[in-house]
Amino acid sequence: MKIIDDFIQKESSAGILLIFVTVLALVLQNSALSEMYNGFLHTHVEMRFGDLQIAKPLLLWVNDGLMAVFFFLIGLEVKREVIEGHLSSLSQIMLPGIAAIGGMVIPAMVFVAFNQGDTFAMKGWAIPTATDIAFALGILSLLGKRVPASLKLFLMALAIIDDLGAIIIIALFYTSELSAMSIGVASGALIALFIMNRVGVTKKAAYILVGVVLWVSVLKSGVHATLAGVALAFMIPLTSTDEEGKKFSMLKEMEHDLHYWVAFMILPLFAFVNAGVDLKGISMDEMFGTVPMGIMLGLFIGKQVGVFGFSWVAIKFGWASLPKDSNWMQLYGVAILTGIGFTMSLFVDSLAYNDTQLYHYADKLAILLGSFLSGIIGYLVLRGAKTSQ
Repeated sequence: MKIIDDFIQKESSAGILLIFVTVLALVLQNSALSEMYNGFLHTHVEMRFGDLQIAKPLLLWVNDGLMAVFFFLIGLEVKREVIEGHLSSLSQIMLPGIAAIGGMVIPAMVFVAFNQGDTFAMKGWAIPTATDIAFALGILSLLGKRVPASLKLFLMALAIIDDLGAIIIIALFYTSELSAMSIGVASGALIALFIMNRVGVTKKAAYILVGVVLWVSVLKSGVHATLAGVALAFMIPLTSTDEEGKKFSMLKEMEHDLHYWVAFMILPLFAFVNAGVDLKGISMDEMFGTVPMGIMLGLFIGKQVGVFGFSWVAIKFGWASLPKDSNWMQLYGVAILTGIGFTMSLFVDSLAYNDTQLYHYADKLAILLGSFLSGIIGYLVLRGAKTSQ
């Protein structure tokens, strides 16, 4: 048991597990077991409450349901960091904030440069703007004390802002035709959650119950269901007082309870059902197509140029300072690591192209290759960089 506990406690464990399930999905999809794998993805799952019916293949239950829990955790982290953490003051937020903007703008520009004029392809412009925090922090942890704590905090804050940017992008650009009735129910649920927060309701079950109503109504509304998780998180109180007058943090308790479930179940399951790329159906011509090249170069080149370039400008103009005990080469190495889009990029890809096979998996393979290159090169740069201590 101690070995298992030690494994779970390591930051790199979640990244290692993601690598394992990704390789497993690739092996299954490209072997005699592909039919079984695809059958699992498209297993029909249905829930019914009277006239209310939710029927989806397992793949969409993961992408629309379990990923809402993941975004709920992100929302909790964002709220805590903004109120009392590393995003609670202008001086703390300046460098990662500017870097995150660069890390979204430049990759998007790279993608657009390859795909402008193709209306359908342009739906994927946000794919290379994402960063997979579990992978990136996992690689940093493998380097131990060679990377100062300040750079880890910089990457964590940047990734949180990056996730917030992804939430805004999903809300604005990946919303389908809206249902007025479902939007009304969702609005009512949000109002109820706000009132519960203000009057001091301290029962987690009450928030979860109304949160389920919120998720179902958002799912049926045309707005992507994962946004319900973020909206619910913002309504969870940071500090509360129980019936005995003791102060506690419902938000921190929920964040702690969900962390391992998300890291070791939800994200690996998401990677398993989304990373099964059929390599047999991809030609070199398809890999050199505008969409795969825009994604791969957006992640590997656009991310590092955007994050490092915007950081350099912010530091040189005196708007921010280089993270404590770090140097420019170490900052550059971390900038390269932000090109590990993986789970977040796969998620945006599923929204952009609705899991169609128009690109014969070349778009997903481009995400894996861009993320792989960013992880390997970022690790080597950081390993070879001289420490400032």
